[in-house]
Amino acid sequence: MKENKKADMMNIYQLDGRVPLGRAIPFGLQHVLAMFVSNLAPIIIVAGAVKLDSGQTAMLVQNAMVVAGIASLIQLYPVWRIGARLPIIMGVSFTFVTILCYVGITYGYPTVIGAVLVGGCIEGCLGLLAKYWKWIIAPIVAASVVTTIGFSLLVVGAASFGGGMGSPDIGSPTNLLLGTVTLLGCLFFNIFAKSYWKQLSVLFGLVVGYLLACILGMVDLSGFATAGFISIPRILPFMPEFNVGAIVSVTIIFLVSATETIGDTSAMTIMGLNREITEKEISGSLACDGFSSSISSLFGCLPVTSFSQNVGLIAMTKVVNRFTIMTGAACMILAGLFPPVGVFFASLPAAVLGGCTIMMFGSIVISGVQMLTRCGFTQRNIIIASLSIGIGVGFTQVPELFTIFPTLVREVFANNCVAVTFVISILLNLILPQNMEIAALGSEEKKTV
Repeated sequence: MKENKKADMMNIYQLDGRVPLGRAIPFGLQHVLAMFVSNLAPIIIVAGAVKLDSGQTAMLVQNAMVVAGIASLIQLYPVWRIGARLPIIMGVSFTFVTILCYVGITYGYPTVIGAVLVGGCIEGCLGLLAKYWKWIIAPIVAASVVTTIGFSLLVVGAASFGGGMGSPDIGSPTNLLLGTVTLLGCLFFNIFAKSYWKQLSVLFGLVVGYLLACILGMVDLSGFATAGFISIPRILPFMPEFNVGAIVSVTIIFLVSATETIGDTSAMTIMGLNREITEKEISGSLACDGFSSSISSLFGCLPVTSFSQNVGLIAMTKVVNRFTIMTGAACMILAGLFPPVGVFFASLPAAVLGGCTIMMFGSIVISGVQMLTRCGFTQRNIIIASLSIGIGVGFTQVPELFTIFPTLVREVFANNCVAVTFVISILLNLILPQNMEIAALGSEEKKTV
């Protein structure tokens, strides 16, 4: 009996297998806590930009939690060919925020919903046909994009550590104390905990940070006063409207998001399963990304995609069991159905999340570097990676460089380093000779080779 219990517990490091529910829930909950605020932030940003009222925004926040849980379940337990059968957590994507703010302000929020509906179907169909075009996304392209995703998230983690981007008290001593204590809680628990308990270091850090935040009076629980006990998500709260320009613009970003998904899932299989991703998994993950985004639009929400911070969490913990991760997806759905649960999760101070995520985001950079290493440092790969990452990360730090381009191009690329890296790496991969080292040799040297 004791040996069976031990075997069940070790299944958390296997894709399939039975894990006791009481032990699976904490690991699944860890994934929810790692991405909860990031899942809601894009909705809040876009809703604010298009001037939705507080009631509409609250309804969309609730729907976003339900949609993220449903999309995660589809990734874990595929429907037909839709889903990768991998421990991938889905959430509302930050990648689309800039372009959807532009579309929403210019054409209205119903046009945003229409563009997401169509763009998601396009990505979903492309995912099902991935075997015909995935060669364009060469390993060096995916590696460059993953590395850039990591660098872009470091800013998010650092801003959260200080209290949150745009917060009036960002960098205050209280926020820095809270972030530091949370980070130290994660580190000390990882150092001193025994056996599989080490993998709950992020959850432990969140609990420590949250308790300290309560003591310091930094937790706002006023939402409990107005939150009902149960609420059913609304279907089609906004009737979609269709604009060709908006659809084209959003579809371009869906292609960028597809590259992020390939990079995330590739990093997850390499870091969590110690193998390369398969063609079937690429196709399933992209199809889930696209069609789940279309489902999301029916709930009035933005596109969903794989979450890099959860890939980073898997890289740290090596917990890849699908049933265990499924408990986290179930928690998200419950959070959407029961407003008090959502209020509790949403009350986590940004500094607490920053203390837990800064190392996780750094692990995404390391995953990208490991992917680059697996590609090999040939002259061709070095040029593709260095130029695409250099231009992607560097140019977007100086958005004035994009002022000569049309407004739509600026909105898509000026502040989106992942999009720029994607385009540059794709172009270089298509243009540069496959055997640059041989091409550079003289005729006599070529004969020798």
